[in-house]
Order: sequence, then C-alpha cells, then structure tokens
Amino acid sequence: MTTLDADAPPILPNLTRRAVARGCIPAPVRIAYTLFAAVILPVYLHAYGPTNLLYFCDQAILLTLVGIWLESPLLISMCAVGILAPQALWIVDFLGTAIGLPLTGMTAYMFDPEKPLFLRALSGFHGWLPLLLVYLVHRLGYDGRALGAWTALAVATLLVCFFLMPPPNPDPGLTPVNINYVWGMSDRAAQTLMPAWAWVTGLIVGLPVLLFAPTHLVLRRAMPAAGRPTP
Repeated sequence: MTTLDADAPPILPNLTRRAVARGCIPAPVRIAYTLFAAVILPVYLHAYGPTNLLYFCDQAILLTLVGIWLESPLLISMCAVGILAPQALWIVDFLGTAIGLPLTGMTAYMFDPEKPLFLRALSGFHGWLPLLLVYLVHRLGYDGRALGAWTALAVATLLVCFFLMPPPNPDPGLTPVNINYVWGMSDRAAQTLMPAWAWVTGLIVGLPVLLFAPTHLVLRRAMPAAGRPTP
C-alpha cells in the first residue's frame, strides 16, 4: 500500500481544470468554423497567392482552425493576444470609412469597387473573428505563454515581410504588398515620416508593448487560466 505525502503539491485542481477545458467547444462551432476556413483559404490562395498568409489575421485563421480541433488553449490564446487589439482598430476604421471619416485607411480596400465583392465580403471575418476568439478563450482558458509565442511569430513575420515581400505599389491589383504595414499604412506609397528601418523597428517594438502585452494582461485577468496537468 502507498501513502500520499502530505507535503506534496496538490494535483487535483490542475487536473480538474484541464478536464473541464477538454471537450468544451461545441460541435456546431467546430463545423461552422471549419466550413468557413474551407471556403476562405482556397479562395484567398487562388486570388492573392500564398504570401497573403503572412498577414497576421490570416495566420490567426489557420491557428484558430488547428486550435479548435486540438482544443489547444495556447494556439487560441496566441490568436487572441495577436489580433484582438488590431482587429478592434480594423472595426473602428471600417465604421469610420463607411461614414467618410477613416481613422487609418487600413480598410479602404473594403470600399474599393475595383476589388471583387465576394473577396471583400469574405474579409468581413475581421469583424467577427475577435468575438469568436474571446468565446474560445473563455471556454478553453487563457494560456499565459501566448504572449511570448505570438510575439516571436510576429517579429519573424515582420522581418520576412520587410526584407522579402513587395513594398507598396501605386497599382498593386490583388498582389499582396506592404504586408502587415511594414512600409506604412498605405499599400500605394511608403510612409515618409521616418526612415524605413525606423518604421519597421517601431512595429517590432511597438506592437508587443502597445498591443500584445496589454491584451495579454486583460485576458489573464478577465479569463480563466488554462489548466495544465502537473508532471
């Protein structure tokens, strides 16, 4: 017969929280999101090409799809940390542009009649995906490792976009240019307020400090913690 060490740390609370987290994403949510991904991913690949997947929001689509099926608090939390604040800005800019008062110009493409209506309609996911991520984090719990993981992914992505992807173009068509705004807020011309290296450095430092970290703090305080089994 074995006995439990009275001084050993309790493992039941952690295991219980993990057990609650598993299996709690309803099947209709999984199916609906999978159908959405099955439409938007091939359409985007055909229309824009694979470099479009370098956008943070499109990376979040993929990570959310995997996270939903694996029920991974880390993957879902990464997406929440990474895009909740930027997508809130997208929503504000979209509403402002709709009434003639754009904030940043980042949603001007949504009102460009030269771009196919179907593609612009699919881009409406920027408005509802943040809400879905909040729901999923609430169901699975928030994993505090998400801040470091998403920041590492974001910095690597920004460097790839700046050094390897096309800069702004006066007539880019559907070709992704200025991905993640590494050259400024316009896809047609680079910003001229500062040297290009200063702008991208500002993004590398500013996004984690001004957007990702505050979102992390809010989620850590407002959401239940993701349970982890004790080794």
